[in-house]
Amino acid sequence: MDTNDVQLPAETLSSTEPVETTEDFAALLRENDLARANAVDRSGGSKQIDATVVSVTADSVYLDIGYKTEGVLPLSSFAAHEKAVEPGDIVRVTVKGRGEEGYYELTRQRTAAPKDYSSLEETFEKKGTVLGTVTGVVKGGLTVDIGMRAFLPSSRSGARDAAEMEKLVGQEIRVRITTLDLEGGESGRPDAVVDRRSVLEEQARADSDERFSQLAEGITVSGTVRSLTDFGAFVNLDGADALLHISDMAWHRVGNPAEIVSVGDVIEVKILKIDADDPVKRRIAVGLKQLQPHPWNTVPELFTLGEKVTGTVTRETAFGAFVELSPGIEGLIHISEMAWGKKVKKPSDIVKVGDTVEIVILGIDLEQKRIALGLKQALGDPWVELMQTVLAGSVIEGPVSRITPFGAFVTVAEGVEGLVHISEITAERRLNHPSDVLRVGEVVKAQVLEIDREKRQLKLSIKQMVPTGLDEFIAEHVVGDTVSGRIIDVSGNTARVELGEGILTLCALPAPKVEEAPAASGGGAVDLSQLGSLLSAKWKTDISPKGNGSKVVAPSTSNAVEAGQVRSFKVTALDAETKKIGLELA
Repeated sequence: MDTNDVQLPAETLSSTEPVETTEDFAALLRENDLARANAVDRSGGSKQIDATVVSVTADSVYLDIGYKTEGVLPLSSFAAHEKAVEPGDIVRVTVKGRGEEGYYELTRQRTAAPKDYSSLEETFEKKGTVLGTVTGVVKGGLTVDIGMRAFLPSSRSGARDAAEMEKLVGQEIRVRITTLDLEGGESGRPDAVVDRRSVLEEQARADSDERFSQLAEGITVSGTVRSLTDFGAFVNLDGADALLHISDMAWHRVGNPAEIVSVGDVIEVKILKIDADDPVKRRIAVGLKQLQPHPWNTVPELFTLGEKVTGTVTRETAFGAFVELSPGIEGLIHISEMAWGKKVKKPSDIVKVGDTVEIVILGIDLEQKRIALGLKQALGDPWVELMQTVLAGSVIEGPVSRITPFGAFVTVAEGVEGLVHISEITAERRLNHPSDVLRVGEVVKAQVLEIDREKRQLKLSIKQMVPTGLDEFIAEHVVGDTVSGRIIDVSGNTARVELGEGILTLCALPAPKVEEAPAASGGGAVDLSQLGSLLSAKWKTDISPKGNGSKVVAPSTSNAVEAGQVRSFKVTALDAETKKIGLELA
């Protein structure tokens, strides 16, 4: 392709425009012939004429071309080695057209044309190309000298607009003959219609083929950003188009390609993929970030396990939220690591895209390029704080958070729940369901029965908070009080005593007393003949014989402890926490 030809972008070359028919071109040629016959053609056609130099300025030469108005020729049209042009000199010129100032614009360009029409005819039959010189702008297109006059429709000129068409005047271009009339029809003058656009398209494809053959995956090339889209940028690699996807622009997340590149930028890219299986589309994928150091190489230096860091939430998924810790480095907060003690249904309940959050690094996998993050860990473990203040037997207060068939959960602290089993809700009656007496949101008091630190479980009881007869008895008495009670049963030296309805306790009984029998005077043997009378006297009078100081066992029917008796007792111990009462016979 000639260096003066205009290279068109792919959009222009591939556009579909209405193509004029041969009859339309012929009509335009006839119209131009008629206009030339009736008036002076402002372009002068392809004919060269001898013009006389009228005057010479610092940059232009004015010539008499035989028209009413002079023509002007740039002084630069004369080579430095040529003789300096002077008024009166004869110069062969071709009229290009009329300038804005009214002068005819001239050129010294000569047409490189075939020697005879036979070569044009042969080229036409083989659909080859010929060189021609654009001689002027006419209605509907341009006139081109290819050794004979030819018409180039504007739609097939390869020019975008009228200004570009004007610039083609005087230039040598390569065209294809689409219509050839050597007989000349009504005018008797040979005519032709030529096409430049198809030649440019073929040349562009050839250039693309050559450039495509030079490309290979993995190499670094230079390209110019041609256009931007929502998903990336198209880069021209000196004739071959490639896609720079938005995900391959930078290691960090890019919201808009314009953040990274602009149309016209010359950038270095790495060829990632060439679709050799599709020779028509020839898809080429390139990357910009691949030429930059991978940010994950710095992770061991930047982050450590257990460290508390700050990041920005970049996106949400059904299983968690991704947080950018530094450009190109993201970590995942799994939905299970977002809150203590409650089930999170979706990440957006806790965090939103764009939020700045404080998190703890739970795990780093350099091979898989994954970082596990915890949001709840950064807030502090409520269990650790709770264990410092709550012990078994403590009383807590909180709202009922949820109810299940087996019990109700009570919020003890933020992120900590305790379970009140259905059997620990009330002592008054047997419940079919906890909802018979409790409602979600209801604030209740409960006693801590058991704490399982390993499983992070609290067992609570509401019924323990309801005062019983035993609680009231302990509250109303003090150690040393004398109370009445009924003996329920006796076992050995222990009696079970009922002090009131539902108030049962144990009482230790004293051991039986033993009295010694009188010994013989002088330390001799006991006189057994007197034993019967002594025992008889003891049972009747409860008075032991005197004189020798010896006693025998003598149970009293009035002090014997038996079931069913109502006796007086002295309170020896009261413990409200363990709910225990100590007694002894009064």
